[in-house]
Amino acid sequence: MTAKSLDIKAISVESLNGSPINLADFPGPLLVVNVASKCGLTPQYAKLEQLAQDYPTLTVVGVPCNQFMGQEPGSPEEIATFCSVTYGVTFPLLEKVDVNGAGRSPLYAALTQASDTDGEAGDIQWNFEKFLVGRDGDVLARFRPRTEPDAPEVIAAIEAAL
Repeated sequence: MTAKSLDIKAISVESLNGSPINLADFPGPLLVVNVASKCGLTPQYAKLEQLAQDYPTLTVVGVPCNQFMGQEPGSPEEIATFCSVTYGVTFPLLEKVDVNGAGRSPLYAALTQASDTDGEAGDIQWNFEKFLVGRDGDVLARFRPRTEPDAPEVIAAIEAAL
């Protein structure tokens, strides 16, 4: 399950407002999640924000993506407002990117090399797929979209990474 030699924290990313973010500036583990505001799984935002509050050394990182039935059509401003007003999101949101296909972002090109608990790597299945990245930048765990952010296996992986 661990994807060694992929320092996820060394990959260049940009925030939702277009400014560069250095993931290595977050000293603890990361939970990287591709997000969308018009998806049946969108209520997971509330549980992601709760994780961010409950585990202050964990950084939840939301990555908007519009590749799944156009469920994240908004502008950066619309996405930021929706997340803040609807779910009280305080964790960092990155720029909207593709997570699959030829235009896949470098971040997701690296993340999708990691396998899930069934040993399957590759394309993101849907919105709200989660990757737990350790302090050293290695992918420690991959959780598919329907696995809730507060599922026992997610909590156990986060606590082990802290």
